[in-house]
This record gives sequence, C-alpha cells and structure tokens, in this order.
Amino acid sequence: MAAPELEAPPAARLPAALHRQQLVRLSVDGWSRVLQQPRDAEARACLGLWAERGLPLVVTRQPASHGDLLATGLPAPARFGRRRLAVAVAPRDLLFLDEFPSATAVTRLLPRPVAKTWRALMAALAAHDCAARVYGGYGWQALTRMAYVHAASDVDLLLPVASGAHADAVAQVLATTAWDGPRLDGELLLPDGGAVAWREWREHREGRVAQVLVKRLRGVALETPGARLP
Repeated sequence: MAAPELEAPPAARLPAALHRQQLVRLSVDGWSRVLQQPRDAEARACLGLWAERGLPLVVTRQPASHGDLLATGLPAPARFGRRRLAVAVAPRDLLFLDEFPSATAVTRLLPRPVAKTWRALMAALAAHDCAARVYGGYGWQALTRMAYVHAASDVDLLLPVASGAHADAVAQVLATTAWDGPRLDGELLLPDGGAVAWREWREHREGRVAQVLVKRLRGVALETPGARLP
C-alpha cells in the first residue's frame, strides 16, 4: 500500500494591510537570509548591526519585478554614510508589522525653543483625532538612537485621516500653526492606503491644482483624491 501523500503547507503571503512607511520586524532566520545576500563591506556592517539589535526595515514602493517578495529598506545613519539600502524580504521572514514612533516621541530631538509649540501642535492634531507619527530622519533617530538628524532635516509627519473633511482639518492645523522650527513636511495617509503631501492636498482643495501626486504601495499617479473620499 502506497504511503499517503502529505499536503504541502501553504506558501506564506504578504499581509493585506501593508502600506508605505510601515515598518516590519524580521525573524532571526529572516535576518540570516538577508545577511547571506551579496553586499559591500559597509552595507554588510550596517545590516549586521540592524540584525543584532532587531531594528526594523521600512516598506517601500513595490515593483512588479519582486514577485512574492516584499520590497523594504532602510536609510543608513551618518556612521554608514547615510546610504539607502534596499532589502527584499520573503513573507515567511516577517515577524510582525510595526509603525514609526508617535510624533510626541521626537520632542526631545527638536530644538528646545520650539518644544512647547511642538507639544501644542501635537495636542491640536490629537484634538482632531489624528494620531501623527514621524518618519524620516527624526523618526529613524528616535527608533535607533543613532545620528540621522542634521541642520537641514525636515520633520516628516505621517498623518492618518478618515475623510476629506478630516484631511482638510489636519492640513489646516499644520498650515496655521505659528511654527519656527524645522520645516514640517509629510503625508496625509488616506483610508485606501494612498498618501498625499499635506501641502499639495491644501493646494488641491483650494483650487490651485486640479490633481495631486498620490503615492501607493504599488505605484504613483496624479489623482483627484477628494472625489474618492467620504
């Protein structure tokens, strides 16, 4: 009697809820596979440190050529030349999804004279039900405690919004705050996963531009985002 055939386990799939600027944490085996990829010495040193400390990678735009792999990467800190390293990750190697720090977590990194205004800005965004996060140099420095921020660094905000009116209110807070600290940059994260620069959103809503650049997990396109929002 022939031995029964064993059913192959289903292949690991990418999580459905991924979006740009999301963080992923890798398993130990996942990091081992990443470190086996051919790299130059500086890149290997940087990724080796990331693996040792269990630091995250960030989800980037997904090219069609990656197939079932997840395109991620990291901007290296100053000690590794501020390089941008791309890392392709298999779904089976994802330990869990994560997010950039809350915007309140970077207060200590800002110039002291603007800390009070920053706290007021964060309170105003919270009052509009916007749980702001910070990515870019300030976000990575808060995550890793390594040197990213420099004199010309912007503060990059990730601003989840639930509707067009919500996006209007959040952008209005940013535009009218009396802020003399680093430039406030960043994106409104729309309910469908698309992201729009908050300044471009205001220009569109004020009728100064017909369309805006919407960045999505699998592409970028000029769109009229308000028409698709409640």
